[in-house]
Amino acid sequence: MLFERISIYLGVMAAMFSSVTATASGGVLENQLREAAERGNAVEVRAALQKGASIDARDSAGATPLLIATHKNHVEAAQALIDAGADVNAKDRINDSPYLYAGARGYNEILKMTLTHGADLKSTNRYGGTALIPAAERGHVETVRTLIAAGVDVNHVNNLHWTALLEAILLSDGGPKHVEIVRQLVDAKADVNLADSQGVTPLQHARERGYKQIEDILVGAGAAGK
Repeated sequence: MLFERISIYLGVMAAMFSSVTATASGGVLENQLREAAERGNAVEVRAALQKGASIDARDSAGATPLLIATHKNHVEAAQALIDAGADVNAKDRINDSPYLYAGARGYNEILKMTLTHGADLKSTNRYGGTALIPAAERGHVETVRTLIAAGVDVNHVNNLHWTALLEAILLSDGGPKHVEIVRQLVDAKADVNLADSQGVTPLQHARERGYKQIEDILVGAGAAGK
């Protein structure tokens, strides 16, 4: 009887352990790789890969080592992974990829590496937006310039029915960074009359918020609206 109880207990514990470890993929080497990426240790990243660690083994959140390194803007670790063939478009459970996350956060060095290693310019985040939209919203001037030059669609509409131009107005303070971003988007042929889901245009939003410099840019580009 005692032996049976011990066997049952061990079986339950083994099942619990299995369910926990199953949330992340790979074994010891993959854990070492993810930990090295988390710390930004490029030497250890390369060492784990040389030992045979699976380069895109995901953690419990679905993040690959490259996305883990990107979260912390660990440029050298990200470079080591990208050079070794890491997938720059691999998404986690909330639809972030190394490319999308670097763009949204303004991590320009990693972003440029993803762009030269197959970044999917049409890929979208959990809000249905391209990398350009959050970059415009957050005032990442150089990031916006980089993404426009790469060919990201400046008129893409996300799930909120907002474009990069609308977010640069709606979710900004109208300061110098966002003025420059609006100028870049307009120069890149963003549709200055593409309204939100309520039919409110970029010009109307700018005027409502008193963003005179942005208003002038929009009017100069042919924006319509009272």
